[in-house]
Amino acid sequence: MLRNPNHTRVPLVSPPHDDDTAAALEKLGPPLALFRAFAVRPARAHAIHGWGSYYLSRRSALSLRQRELVIDRTTALCGAEYEWGIHIAVFASKAGLTSDQVRSLTAGAATDTCWTDPADRAVIAAVDALHARNDLDDLEWAALAEAVGPDGAVDLMLVCGWYHAISYVARAARLAPEPGSPAFSEYGR
Repeated sequence: MLRNPNHTRVPLVSPPHDDDTAAALEKLGPPLALFRAFAVRPARAHAIHGWGSYYLSRRSALSLRQRELVIDRTTALCGAEYEWGIHIAVFASKAGLTSDQVRSLTAGAATDTCWTDPADRAVIAAVDALHARNDLDDLEWAALAEAVGPDGAVDLMLVCGWYHAISYVARAARLAPEPGSPAFSEYGR
């Protein structure tokens, strides 16, 4: 088993917090284990907030749905059930994802019948190619650029890479699932 929920490998900050730690946690959001791990070093937490404040906002060239397709697929491919579960619990319905689509992002393919929008298929195929080969061939690039535009393609690659890093932390640190987060097993994995 990859995760022992009774033994997180990294320290997590707990109250009471000094002012810098409290400020870092306030910027990051709810007191999730991942954020509490980042806030052990407030400077790291502040830097991560800067990244997230762009990529998890409307300023990104990706729509909320496109961003969640990237994050959900990346975290599933990386086996990062902790981060995947948070995003499914919080954002899947906001992104308009059906149960079949969540199941497909978790253990399916861009060619599954639940994907009727060519843009969704192009985003998922791009994530799969980046995960498998760290590159996009000319056809994959053309489909992605048509689906999200050239700026969206750059943002997609950066979000995909960022969520590989988040997945590494969540898995290797053995973060226990957050309350209310679904498990891979609920979606066929």
